[in-house]
Amino acid sequence: QVQLVESGGGSVQAGGSLRLSCAASGYTSSNNCMGWFRQTPGKEREGVALINPRSNTTYYADSVKGRFTLSQGTAKNTVYLQMNSLKPEDTDMYYCAARLPGIPCGPWSVGRPSDFPYWGQGTQVTVSS
Repeated sequence: QVQLVESGGGSVQAGGSLRLSCAASGYTSSNNCMGWFRQTPGKEREGVALINPRSNTTYYADSVKGRFTLSQGTAKNTVYLQMNSLKPEDTDMYYCAARLPGIPCGPWSVGRPSDFPYWGQGTQVTVSS
């Protein structure tokens, strides 16, 4: 059974930083595109950042480019999202997601949450002004 476990959410003032972690278990491949989406209740889930582990290629939503950095951990199937210069509009529930192995992400994947079959439970990020 595939599980994605997130950690690192919390509350911070505008301009501050947070780091989110996601650890995946239950599959043997290390070639699953992984990343983060976020969602406000009543709105569609929005892509934030994705990574193809084999190529280490990353993709970001325009709204977070230059502020957020997605990286792989040394542990297998672990990713980190470093969020700097946080803004109140970054307040959301953040979800870790993974694709099936061997199916890479591309720049279009940031806008296609339906391509991701595996999801974590979410971690709340709140940025106050």
